[in-house]
Amino acid sequence: MTDGQATADFLIRGSVSRSGPELILATKPFAVDSTARSWWYVLSTTALLAAAVAGTLLAPHGLLKLGASVLSGLLLLRLFVLYHDQQHHAILPKSKVAEGFMWVFGILSLSPSSIWRASHNHHHNHNSKIKGSHIGSFPIMTREHFEKARKSARWLYLFMRHPLTILLGYLTIFMHGMCLRPFAMKPRQHWDCLIAVVLHAVIAGCLIRFAGWQAWVLTQIIPHFIASAIGSYLFYAQHNFPSVTFYDKSGWTYDRAALDSCSYLKMGPLMAWFSANIGYHHIHHLNARVPFYRLPEVLEAIPELRNPKVTTLSPLDIYRCLRLKVWDVQQQKMVALDGTNG
Repeated sequence: MTDGQATADFLIRGSVSRSGPELILATKPFAVDSTARSWWYVLSTTALLAAAVAGTLLAPHGLLKLGASVLSGLLLLRLFVLYHDQQHHAILPKSKVAEGFMWVFGILSLSPSSIWRASHNHHHNHNSKIKGSHIGSFPIMTREHFEKARKSARWLYLFMRHPLTILLGYLTIFMHGMCLRPFAMKPRQHWDCLIAVVLHAVIAGCLIRFAGWQAWVLTQIIPHFIASAIGSYLFYAQHNFPSVTFYDKSGWTYDRAALDSCSYLKMGPLMAWFSANIGYHHIHHLNARVPFYRLPEVLEAIPELRNPKVTTLSPLDIYRCLRLKVWDVQQQKMVALDGTNG
């Protein structure tokens, strides 16, 4: 950091610390897409994914096939985050080709555009609200509400937040939550969800029929399992961590929801690449139009964003996040059912 930058940071911190609309406005210069750069990331990731999928079928040794399968899952995760960015219009916002490409990818990844945009936009507009934040996100109950709820409601709530539900996100969150349930509830609005399920089954049938069960497991099951499990956990941990804050309607503001209720999930360079910088989640929620490749620039340029609430992918931090169950109004923190949050 240069002396001039340090001085500027000191003046900002020592005089007026930006918040609210002013802080959001400070991120606007970074919410600019580079068409060539975005297409490079989309096409290069797609090419790598295609090569990895081919490796699950054509590699000469079983271990190489398995390695290609795991790599396919990680690349599927990266392409999903790029899809997420395009759905926010952060990258390639005016490209009809990109829109069509990502529509197809949403079908193939069991996250059709109709339900993704509806649920995810709701999530951004209601993030951290005690009431109304369950659509497009993991549900939140206060301790008092949980204790007064019927046994069946408590069971469903704990099931939806259970580590196994997150681990099996391929079936629970994507196949059921993003495809089967939306289509069953609103078939006309979410007809693309049915297409996703049918096409997924057709691909499975073709793989089994023409390449065998092993090819089906390596090419479809393992990659989707890996991408869905990691993606489900990342989404969970970015909004369910020990220092998270939830609000009732009177205390909620968009910027507070971003900074107090979204984590900065620190990762190593490799995992940051595979997750396309989704760990900078507090910045993403502050301005969803910032392309994923510019999120680190925002963190570096805006001093007010450099002290976020942090979690990591260490086993201890994962344990601390997963054990949180209810919002304790008196303590103003998420706690386990035994009342602790550590």
